[in-house]
Amino acid sequence: MIAGISPSAPVVVVGAGPAGATAARALAQAGVPVRLLDRAAFPRNKPCGGGISVRALRRFPYLETALDRIATHAVARLYLEGPDGRAAVVESDGPAALMIRRIEFDALLVSLAQHAGAELVTGADVVQAHEDRDRVALTTRDGRRFEAPIVIAADGVNSVVGRRLALNGGWPASAVALDMMEETPRSALRDLDPTTLWVAYGFNAPGVRAVKGHRAAEGYAYIFPKRDHVNIGIGYVLSHYRDAIDAPPYALQRGFIAELRDRGIVAGDSVRTNFTPFLIPVGGPLRVPARGRVLLAGDAGGFVNGFTAEGIYYAMVSGELAARSVVDAGDASQVARRYRRACDYEIGAELRDSVLLQRYLFADRRRIARVIDGAGREPDTTRAILEFATGRRTYRSLRRRLLAGAPALAGRLLWERLRKNFVVQSTRPS
Repeated sequence: MIAGISPSAPVVVVGAGPAGATAARALAQAGVPVRLLDRAAFPRNKPCGGGISVRALRRFPYLETALDRIATHAVARLYLEGPDGRAAVVESDGPAALMIRRIEFDALLVSLAQHAGAELVTGADVVQAHEDRDRVALTTRDGRRFEAPIVIAADGVNSVVGRRLALNGGWPASAVALDMMEETPRSALRDLDPTTLWVAYGFNAPGVRAVKGHRAAEGYAYIFPKRDHVNIGIGYVLSHYRDAIDAPPYALQRGFIAELRDRGIVAGDSVRTNFTPFLIPVGGPLRVPARGRVLLAGDAGGFVNGFTAEGIYYAMVSGELAARSVVDAGDASQVARRYRRACDYEIGAELRDSVLLQRYLFADRRRIARVIDGAGREPDTTRAILEFATGRRTYRSLRRRLLAGAPALAGRLLWERLRKNFVVQSTRPS
């Protein structure tokens, strides 16, 4: 057992989404007592596109068998469209992404954590957190109090634990996206090609004025085909939405679906009760996602791809790394440092680069057009990206391949990396 942690005091995980449930499972399997808190009871609805790259099955092998218990839909075809209407179709020689419903997927992960030995406490809405030398104390809205030697906070983009313990003072509007989506049964709304994942980048919603100059609208749109449902949504960086779009979220959604229907891409109508706007952190991981006895995982720590807005895979990775840091640390004082290093090593560069790529492409829609054109003209590059999505290629290998063919982007990433390192070094206390 870790020095400074009582063998009878359970680690507390706040939030039972993919990050929290994965952390709880890993801790329980390692023999660490763990209590998993969530304000909801499962199954519960969770707004999300619901797409996972197939590489998750390589990273978490136990998922392949477990996923047989819920509805999944594998896709190997991607339709990619730019703001000027250019489009490309990319096909993999095998499944590249899995479509799931979060109401089912999250309940599955929670059941795996419970089967491993984690204790689930539902209806626990944490509203206060306090950390002292020996423990972290959490208080729920109904007055219950939980104490733990270590807390893994996976309580979402607006993490109460992160705010109360000053790990995150709040996301700037440029670092979050407002995602506006609905998940509707195919009996009411359906995509006419359920074999294809449809994504538009730099998307201009119907009736919204075009961005001036060469810049692209800081947004995206998507159709995620599920087995019995379809997810359709639009997302914008929040600062862009506030500054450039004068329309309420559901009006944008209805207009988008009407346009898709006119183009023969979908059939049926939007269902208002299935529509849920929500926030996604797209500004990269927090510089310090862990301190003292508290680790932030998933959206709470900003572990989301800034370019694709994919969060499930990174949530699960950060949750497992948090658990592993607890298990492997020789002392409680080492846990936060181990976690920061582990996240930085496995997904840090990937997520930081995703934010730089997002900003690089939004700055000039002609760059998006070049990416789309390249999907057809450069089969070797496209194959490398698909190998990454399916887990057959590491991010480091993909990065070398992409930057070798894009010297301007390579220079931009290098400059931003050097600038960030300089800022971090100059702000550290002497």
